[in-house]
Amino acid sequence: MAQVSLSDLISQARGDAPADLVLRGGQVFDVVTGDMIPGDVAICGDTVAGIGGAYEGREVVDVTGLTLVPGFIDTHLHIESSLITPHEFDRCVTPRGITTVICDPHEIANVLGVPGIEYFLASATETLLDIRVQLSSCVPSTEMETTGARIDAEGLAPLMGHPKVAGLAEFMNYPGVIHRDPAALAKLELFRGKHIDGHSPLLAGQDLNAYISGGIRTEHEATHEAEAREKLQKGMRVLIREGSVSKDLDALLPLLTERTSAYMCLCTDDRNPLDIAEHGHLDYMIRHAIAKGASPLAVYRAASLSAAEAFGFKDRGQIAPGKRADIVALGSLEACDAKSVWVAGRRVTDKAFAAREITPPIGRGSVKVPVMTARHFRTASNRTETDVIGILPGKIITEHLHFDIPVVDGDKRPDLARDLVKIAVVERHGKNGNVATGFVKGFGLKRGAIASTVCHDHHNIAVVGADYHDMALAANRLGEIEGGFVVVEGGKVLAEIALPVAGLMSLLTFEEVHGALVKLRAAARSLEVTLEEPFLQLAFLALPVIPMLKITDRGLVDVMKFEIIG
Repeated sequence: MAQVSLSDLISQARGDAPADLVLRGGQVFDVVTGDMIPGDVAICGDTVAGIGGAYEGREVVDVTGLTLVPGFIDTHLHIESSLITPHEFDRCVTPRGITTVICDPHEIANVLGVPGIEYFLASATETLLDIRVQLSSCVPSTEMETTGARIDAEGLAPLMGHPKVAGLAEFMNYPGVIHRDPAALAKLELFRGKHIDGHSPLLAGQDLNAYISGGIRTEHEATHEAEAREKLQKGMRVLIREGSVSKDLDALLPLLTERTSAYMCLCTDDRNPLDIAEHGHLDYMIRHAIAKGASPLAVYRAASLSAAEAFGFKDRGQIAPGKRADIVALGSLEACDAKSVWVAGRRVTDKAFAAREITPPIGRGSVKVPVMTARHFRTASNRTETDVIGILPGKIITEHLHFDIPVVDGDKRPDLARDLVKIAVVERHGKNGNVATGFVKGFGLKRGAIASTVCHDHHNIAVVGADYHDMALAANRLGEIEGGFVVVEGGKVLAEIALPVAGLMSLLTFEEVHGALVKLRAAARSLEVTLEEPFLQLAFLALPVIPMLKITDRGLVDVMKFEIIG
């Protein structure tokens, strides 16, 4: 949308000329003072011209009885984790009131490199939702995994001038910052003075001081109040996360008050269509926080103005003259039930979605799986002592457990009585054919296998199972469908979804993806899996920048030591 004429804006604000659009009959919730302001909202093009008065308009929309709040801003997410393309994500979440998202496309970047980021930048110019792209800082996240691509500072530099670029994405390699790794410092220097997102789980004390001194401004990995408080005290903006696996909202809510909310924001990080359809997105976080006793002013401020300020967006975050007209009309603050949504003055409708241009998806045929057999999943050993990944439900942090697992015919086999099932990561980018195996506790799985090409952040194949033949079938099937999720039992595929866009995103609608995920969830439960979200939980078991024990295609990773241990 073209920038409005300053003369037109001022004349419409004063009432000397009819506004382009008037929202009449509602009340504006001011996220600065907490006041309810009665009166019309006048909009000139994409900008709020006036509030609290009586206006005439070329178009008038009746919002009688509704409360108008600024559009919600998701301060950190990976659209790929929604399993749908950016355009379908737009159609999925914008009607819920999300009008801006700060996106890090490092999932597709780890598979396809710079072209993956360029696909997101192109898509961001076409959506109703304002997608701002953070340039992926860690491709790969560490040197302990095999990815489809690598991006250094030189690769990022040409993208910095794109109007949709908001800064440097989450800097996951925090040891690289603290110990002054030259490659890490080159990226930090490139973005010095610009926005740099953080990622430093459990980091504290002088190590945290060192990390922040590198120019890091935000943090979404805080999982308990004391951790978040220290990070606030040291100048970071804390982004409260509630994803499909990482659920930190309840733990951090005591810290979200009217005093701190100016420096706290909301984000979803990784949330799939199953949770969005059944619970919601940022709207769910808002409802839940208020139901738990948080101040509506603190919550709505964190969801809008604080988020805008944290990322330097001075044009949004409040319904006020001169601000971008991102407006959500709610039945009530408590219900956070969007009745109508305007993005930059444009009403969100099916017709508006249908009018968008759509950049064709990329990354087809990216899943190159070696032919897998049962023998690939043996864990050869001559000692019983075994490192085991311990799942913490609702967290991507894991425990580093130790069990004695007997060696039978040179192999350590699953022990279902103790919930010790086999996990493997299979390299799928066609680079080296690596296969690493280990054990995980916490799935509850009693038979069959589950596999996925959504496997953070390298996106190799992760497979967990009780039966080696089923694990092999699951991995091979992912190659046949160009990536996705699959559940197998007794040599048969029980449920699956294809994610042919880089092995990460579907070509289906979000409604169809939701339906497929419902079937996958039921299939996983038929194997007696007890986790609410087994697929994304599996994906995070391969992320070697989140404590304590993880696995990549190169072996088990002790994240606290930042080294491969087996």
